[in-house]
Amino acid sequence: MSMRSWPRPPKALPAGRLGEPPAGARVTVAGLVLVRQRPGTAKGVIFVTLEDETGTANVVVWANVYERFRRAVIAGRLLRVTGKLQREAGVVHVVAELIEDLSPLLDRLLDPGFRHDGVRAGDQP
Repeated sequence: MSMRSWPRPPKALPAGRLGEPPAGARVTVAGLVLVRQRPGTAKGVIFVTLEDETGTANVVVWANVYERFRRAVIAGRLLRVTGKLQREAGVVHVVAELIEDLSPLLDRLLDPGFRHDGVRAGDQP
């Protein structure tokens, strides 16, 4: 049985398709930041929930990655995250390796000349 192909980095995989790649696959997800959690018991780990038009993606940011991308993690409203897909107890996470703040793209929505061209997250380079 062959597995369907999914968008490979740097293209973003829609959250609704996170069940397709095998555990350990390198994927990119992008979306609006819904939640940032830094539980006291998590030893410096930050959990970020991103939302795109297909659902949500859970992102795990380890302390060393957080230090490299601190500003994006703290202030980003729209993030693109590349990392390894992890499955644990039925929950899918992306363990972040690279975090990009795409928030300036949101400001373009306010431009009078902005026209939605029908491109979806999975189509983005």
